[in-house]
Amino acid sequence: MLRDNLIQVNENIAEAAKRSGRDPSDITLIAVSKTKPVSMIEEVYSLGVRDFGENRVQELVGKYDVLPHDIRWHLIGHLQTNKVKYIVDKVYMIHSVDSLKLAEEISREAKKHSVTVNILIEVNVSGEESKFGVSPDELEDLIRKASVLPGIRIRGLMTVAPYVVDSEQNRAIFVKMKQFVVDIIQKNIDNVYMDCLSMGMSGDYIVAVEEGATYVRVGTSIFGERNYK
Repeated sequence: MLRDNLIQVNENIAEAAKRSGRDPSDITLIAVSKTKPVSMIEEVYSLGVRDFGENRVQELVGKYDVLPHDIRWHLIGHLQTNKVKYIVDKVYMIHSVDSLKLAEEISREAKKHSVTVNILIEVNVSGEESKFGVSPDELEDLIRKASVLPGIRIRGLMTVAPYVVDSEQNRAIFVKMKQFVVDIIQKNIDNVYMDCLSMGMSGDYIVAVEEGATYVRVGTSIFGERNYK
């Protein structure tokens, strides 16, 4: 099942990339393994996947300790400042930086551990109250303030689009996210790279790729439905 699912997802990504004139190798699939057992992650790992995403710090740390260390772990869920110290030297990238306070804490812990942490700024494009993320109006200000902090490298932006039945409903959000990236690149801010755009999940990753995603975060379409019990 996992092999077939993964092949299908990778084919969908490649086709979406080609439709939009992009090289499929420019898109990285993050297999979102939250709530999934180590055995399933090992199987997906054996099929060549090296980027895995977790929402919760405790779950990421537990899996980090028992799985191969060439895995690139992505923290994609909301991150509380008091949990930063547990993952700062374990993650390849933190996707969900949504405040200067959080960026400052990542910077502090990065210095303690002598590491540089890749971060993405999370943007709440849809304005949903249930979603985390900085508002588009506050985005540039946060980037400018966070960019001068030691120990972090701003690699781009991330968004969690609304849950929709028809993925086309999220296309406008992905278009806006890509435009934010373009706008910020033009401002030439030091220590801001904007080579990463994390958007699209199982329900809408194909549209996200068509509109410029470089990271898609796919869980259910690879691992199947989650069991939260």
